[in-house]
Amino acid sequence: MFKDKVISIVVPAHNEQKLIQKVLQSIPHWVDHILVIDDGSSDATSEKVRERMGSDSRIRLICHKENRGVGAAICSGYKASLENEVDIAVVMAGDAQMDPDDLENLILPVAVEGVDYTKGNRLFDKKAWEIIPRHRYIGNSILSLLTKIASGYWHIADTQCGYTAISKKAMQAVDLDNVYPRYGMPNDLLVKLNVANCTVRDVPVRPIYNIGEVSGIRISRVVVTISRLLVHCFFSRLVDKYVIRDFHPLVFFYTLGLIAFPAGFITGIYLFLYRIITGPVSTTSALFSAFLIISGLQFLLFAMWFDMENNKSLKG
Repeated sequence: MFKDKVISIVVPAHNEQKLIQKVLQSIPHWVDHILVIDDGSSDATSEKVRERMGSDSRIRLICHKENRGVGAAICSGYKASLENEVDIAVVMAGDAQMDPDDLENLILPVAVEGVDYTKGNRLFDKKAWEIIPRHRYIGNSILSLLTKIASGYWHIADTQCGYTAISKKAMQAVDLDNVYPRYGMPNDLLVKLNVANCTVRDVPVRPIYNIGEVSGIRISRVVVTISRLLVHCFFSRLVDKYVIRDFHPLVFFYTLGLIAFPAGFITGIYLFLYRIITGPVSTTSALFSAFLIISGLQFLLFAMWFDMENNKSLKG
């Protein structure tokens, strides 16, 4: 136990035979349950876990017959945590990229201050730019910005960091069967936590790379996929939180902004091409395009400001 709280470690693992035992050996003695989810591995991941189970009774192996995605694996771990009456569930991936020395700092706000969800932020480290591969750093930054807008948690960053701690209350507040099953799971979960009015805090953690981990993630593909997911999550959150549950005028500002700005931008491009290919355009048309662009930006900025103010209380 930690601060009188029952703790579980959820370890999603897919083809992690090389590093899974290192992860399990590094977990502190005060952790009550270690839930390893073998997400359809084709290597000896399960065998390596069973070897470790012989010397550590806290370990429980859950096997997915097929690869369902890291998000689905984490949710299986959350469900098992709830079954075991766990107070706080922490995610530590099976690739040893999460430093166990950061574990206490990650759990502390949830255990002592009542924060609903904490997540690691590797970007607080001054050497993050040097340690994290450039393409992943840039891709992460893009998704972090989009996630701020989609989730309403404007104070968080490094949204792709999977090192997280979640309270029992937050796990119960989210429909775990309806969480995005793959790599975009942390982004989707943040949106769902916001709708459930859960508090979230970033905690500095150390970035770890080049220790033998193998990543099958294609950044360009992931950014496109998760961006589409975030667009859906954004509109879903607006409807759930600001229309169905409690109406807020920022819906009008977002609506007007999302109509005016694209219309003005497209009109401006058309007039620019017309000017190059055909000849001069009327001053009225140019001014109308500029008016739409400026008005649209103002509506969007006001909507974002309203959203920030409305979610201040969720800053853990």
